[in-house]
Amino acid sequence: MPSAIEISLSVALGIGLAAATGFRIFLPLLVAGLAARAGAIPLNDGFLWLAGTPVLLTLGTAALIETLAYYIPGVDHLLDVLATPAAMAAGIIVSASVMADIPPGVLWPAIIAGGGIAGLAKGGMALLRAQSSVATGGLGNPVVSTGETAGAVILSLLAVMLPFIALLVVLGLMVWIVRKAGRRLFRRPDPDRRGPDRRGSDRRWPG
Repeated sequence: MPSAIEISLSVALGIGLAAATGFRIFLPLLVAGLAARAGAIPLNDGFLWLAGTPVLLTLGTAALIETLAYYIPGVDHLLDVLATPAAMAAGIIVSASVMADIPPGVLWPAIIAGGGIAGLAKGGMALLRAQSSVATGGLGNPVVSTGETAGAVILSLLAVMLPFIALLVVLGLMVWIVRKAGRRLFRRPDPDRRGPDRRGSDRRWPG
């Protein structure tokens, strides 16, 4: 029976990697597979294939294609739509793969939370890209894409090396996304952006 500290480390590792799939789907899976291959993290018996050479080569190729595709105008927004459910699935897979020897009562809620966090992170990044497109006409989107890739790599490595720190980062990220989405949903209309007063347009001037 693992100790409470070991269970907490596994959960933090899984949640951190799951959140990273909200930035990029394949990079966190690649990092998890490489870390398991190096013996840095354990894998559940049903996910030992993740550290196999063919899978690592496939994940590396997919991660490269995904990263480059986000720099293509128009494709980045399409990927945001298609990648949200894929990110949730990847979050569930990667969290389930690294949460080894955890009681089922903790394992399944943690796996479900991993998928939800991945989807929320992906939605937050899609919202940020949409705002960038409006504000910069799409010119700022490559900066957002670069930040997403860097975030996926950094958060994945942090989850492997410092799981509890990664968990704190994920919590902060979730708070930021929820607050940002809340402000967008419940934002009051700006009076300065309203159209001209219709009463003024109907006013008749003396001829």
